[in-house]
Amino acid sequence: MENLKVKFYLKKNEEKADGIVPILGRIRFGESMVQFNAKVNVPVSLWDTKSGRAIGKSKTASSVNLSLDKICIQINSAYKELSVLSNSITAMDVKNAFQGIATSQETLIKYYERHNENFYLHVGIDRAKRTYKRYCTSLAHLRRFMRKKYNVSDVPFQSLTPSFIADYDFYLRVELRFALNTIVSIIKDLRKVVRIAINNGLVRHDPFIGYKYIIAESVPRSLTSKELKKIMNRKFTHQNITFNRDMFVFSCFTGISFCDMRNLTQRNIQEADDGIMWVHFNRQKTGTSCHVPLMDLPLQLIEKYRDTAGGEKLFPMITNGKTNILLKKVASQCNINKRLTFHMARHTYATVVTLSQGVPLETVSKLLGHTNLKTTRIYAFVNNDKIAEDMKKLEKRLAGRYQLVENNDTCTSSYIQ
Repeated sequence: MENLKVKFYLKKNEEKADGIVPILGRIRFGESMVQFNAKVNVPVSLWDTKSGRAIGKSKTASSVNLSLDKICIQINSAYKELSVLSNSITAMDVKNAFQGIATSQETLIKYYERHNENFYLHVGIDRAKRTYKRYCTSLAHLRRFMRKKYNVSDVPFQSLTPSFIADYDFYLRVELRFALNTIVSIIKDLRKVVRIAINNGLVRHDPFIGYKYIIAESVPRSLTSKELKKIMNRKFTHQNITFNRDMFVFSCFTGISFCDMRNLTQRNIQEADDGIMWVHFNRQKTGTSCHVPLMDLPLQLIEKYRDTAGGEKLFPMITNGKTNILLKKVASQCNINKRLTFHMARHTYATVVTLSQGVPLETVSKLLGHTNLKTTRIYAFVNNDKIAEDMKKLEKRLAGRYQLVENNDTCTSSYIQ
C-alpha cells in the first residue's frame, strides 16, 4: 500500500465561533487525488498540521484521533479489497469503496440481503416462497465464493467487474461442478440484484457486459401419450400409490401445479352458463388469475374423492416431497424409465393433452396461467406424434392438387445415360 496515502487537514474557512473546525481528508493514489469530509470536528487549538492529528491526551483529542484512525483502517481495507478484484484503481474508486463500507449502503452482500428481505414481504401476495428460498440459496453461494476466493465478507459495488463475474462462474462451474442450468439460475439471481442497483445509481458500469449464459439443451419433461396411458391403465395394490397416481393424472388433464391443487376448494369449481364446469383460481407462484375448463376425467376424480379431505379442501393431498417419492414407485411399476415428478404432469398437459391435439400455443399459455409465450414454450414441445398428425392432415389437404407429369420411356432413358 505504499502508493496509497491518506492525509487529514482542517477546513479553516468554516471555523465556528467557539474555535471548532471540520476535518477534511485527502486520498492520494498514484497520480489521482480526491477529497472527502471526515465528518469529524476538532478545536483548532488541538490540531497539529504536520501530523494531521489532534495533540495532547485530553478526552477530545483521543476521541478525534480514534475516529481518524478508524477512517484510515476503512480506507486501507477498501483499497485492499479493490486491489484483489481490479488492476485499475483510482483515488475516487477507493473513496467510493470506503464510503460504501462505512455506510453499509453500497456493498454487494448488504444490498442482496435487503433485496431478499423486501422480496419476502411480497411472498403470498405476488411472489412465491419457493422463489424467495432460491434467492437465499444463491446469496449463500455468493458469500462462500467471496470468502474462499478473496477472503472478504463483502465488497463495494465498485469492485464488481467482468473478472469478478468470470471468477464466480468458474467457481460454480469447475470447483462446485454444478449443472449448467443451476449455474444460470444462480448467476441470473445475482444479475437481477445488480440490475436493480444499476437502476438506483449504485453501479456505474454493468459487470455482466460480455458475459454469456451457457444453457444446457432443453430436454422434454413430458410423458409420451403411451407412457400416460400406462400409468392410467395400471392397477396398484396400495391405496396411497393409487391416490397419488390419480392426483398426477388430474394435473395431466388440467395443468394445475401441485401447490395450486393443494389449495383448491369446492368454491373454485363453478359451472358456466353453457353447462361446462370450470376451475378458477389465482396461481400461488405468481398471483396470476387462471381459468381451466374441466374435462370428464378430472370431474370423475373430483367426484371420486369428494368429502375425503375434510374441511374445504378438494383433495386430501400430502407434501410434494412424499408425493414424488410415491410417483417413483408408480414409474417403476409401469416400467417407465424417467424420473417421474409431479411437475411433469404440467408439462404433459401442455405437450400431450393440449398442444398435440391441436390446441393453439396461445390458448395453452392461458390455461397454464403464463404471462408470456416464452415460458409456455419451455413446457410445450412439438413431439413426433404431433408432427405425424399434422403431416397426415397436410397430406389430405394437398391430395389432388399437385401431380408429377411423367416423361416417356425413351426420354427418361436418354436423360439417365
